[in-house]
Amino acid sequence: MIKGIFCPAAIASLVVLGGCAPQAHEANESYVLVAAHTRIPYWQEALAGLRRAGAEMHVKVDMAGPERYDPKAEREVFQSVIGDKPAGILISPADPNVMAADIDSALQQGIPVLTIDSDAPTSKRPFFIGSDNYATGRLGGQLLGKLLGGKGKVVMFTYPKQANLTERRQGYQSAFENYPDIQVIEAVDIQGDPAVAYNTAKDLLTSKTAVNAFVCLEAVACPEVGEAVKDTNTAGKVTIMAMDTDQRTLNWIQQGLVAATIAQKPYTMAYLGVKLLDDLHHHKRPFETNFKQDPFSPYPTAIYTGTFLVDKDNLQAFTTQKQPPANSTTKP
Repeated sequence: MIKGIFCPAAIASLVVLGGCAPQAHEANESYVLVAAHTRIPYWQEALAGLRRAGAEMHVKVDMAGPERYDPKAEREVFQSVIGDKPAGILISPADPNVMAADIDSALQQGIPVLTIDSDAPTSKRPFFIGSDNYATGRLGGQLLGKLLGGKGKVVMFTYPKQANLTERRQGYQSAFENYPDIQVIEAVDIQGDPAVAYNTAKDLLTSKTAVNAFVCLEAVACPEVGEAVKDTNTAGKVTIMAMDTDQRTLNWIQQGLVAATIAQKPYTMAYLGVKLLDDLHHHKRPFETNFKQDPFSPYPTAIYTGTFLVDKDNLQAFTTQKQPPANSTTKP
């Protein structure tokens, strides 16, 4: 879903490179994606989309950021990337409050910056590309409410400072308003560490604490939570709602340990993000431009790339479609 007001040139930029004719690219034109946990499959999918866009436009692309979840290191990498003066930057802020000033600094220096996956709404970034995370949480919450028969105790796994996960949690809570007998008893900060998710889930499953469902608001926790359920022989006694399509998560769905996961489109976020950064680079606007309140803005406030449920019923079809186009893995 695309929100906001478009002009014809901006609509065209979603399909080609923007405007009515192909952009002329400089020999050293480059675009960088910065993320806080680059080695996980989610960001590798985004990298494939990044590379496809780069190959189509004949520009350089790269992904930078700490391999492990580290908001501080992400900020340091972002600051370093600004110093390299790329044509544009995509950023998924692990901590939007920390990153907002740096995003604005890049924009003031004439470097277009777009947020993808997770937003920094207090920054002056032109717009956000990613999932409607509140709606994503509601989707998961509505399904979980039905699976629990309208009652039960729920534990969530999250990163508290990350905007997209906060929005998903709010979406779940909104859905649970229709189920007054569902109670969220704990929200676990896994700190980007899979072991925290595994150990917490295992401890809860082997304690006297009554837990009826685990909700994983991001990609890292669910494979470990599924492992904990298997190791404690509690399959069928606790319902797991997952996020994203890590192969281990899909395996747990196949084996019946995970009820469903909500799939996102990181490939699309990065692919479209580079195309629109290119348009911003070649059609620079003043830093003070307020796209949110400009009724003639050529850009929307947000571009929602869509989410959908994957469960045992459609797992086979999803797995068949999961491989990206061949040129997505080739560096430009």
